[in-house]
Amino acid sequence: MVAITSMAREHILEAVQLMYADVANNPDKEFHFPTGRQTCIFLGYPEAMLDAVPATAVESFAGVGYPFAAAGIQPGNTVLDIGSGSGTDTLVAANLVGSAGKVYGLDMTRAMQEKLARNIELMDIGHVEVLPGNAEEIPLPDASVDVITSNGVINLVPDKPLAIREMFRVLRPGGRIQITDIVIGVGEDTLADVRNNPRLWAECIVGAVTESGYFDMFEATGFARPETLNTFDYFSESSKQETREIAASFQAHGILLTTTRPAS
Repeated sequence: MVAITSMAREHILEAVQLMYADVANNPDKEFHFPTGRQTCIFLGYPEAMLDAVPATAVESFAGVGYPFAAAGIQPGNTVLDIGSGSGTDTLVAANLVGSAGKVYGLDMTRAMQEKLARNIELMDIGHVEVLPGNAEEIPLPDASVDVITSNGVINLVPDKPLAIREMFRVLRPGGRIQITDIVIGVGEDTLADVRNNPRLWAECIVGAVTESGYFDMFEATGFARPETLNTFDYFSESSKQETREIAASFQAHGILLTTTRPAS
């Protein structure tokens, strides 16, 4: 992977935060990537599941897949949602774990944190907590969660190996991961000249890696080799022809993967 200077990393994170603050504050705006309830339905969310969380959470949905197809969350679990945004997945997870469980919604964008907090209040539930922070430094103790879910976030993280090590650290032995994310079908040499472009990082493509490269990072950290449960043409739902063309040029597509932290 191409090294990212500290200045480039700072600019990448700023570009990502600005983009998703806009999604939080202007949910009716047309973005280059698909958002909102119709995107959830396109990706496979049952309408009844969406009806069970506030519409103000779903309106700012900016995920790339349906991680709950992995069926990894059980009643009473402690769940971490990395990149919780306005709370669609966080609050779906809260309904799945029930009041005996716990859900942490981790996000680095203040506007999304605040919107998630308002949506928690609308649901009048006490087992969800907003965690300001990012995937490279998760503010939770070691071995403190049963399941990690994430939806279109790790491709935006500059230091993916560090983020994956953090997931391993906070996940209990035997714990499960369910992630939907963007991967690409071209080699690193194709992306070398554009890796440090903050705008293209925010567009969810040049921060992505190949599926095999992604899986290698998980396995090198100590996770079981991930399994791909589904692949999908996420960018086909974009209203922007340019975005569809850029995605096609990188062979960018969505995947649903699962893996576990070994029990021993």
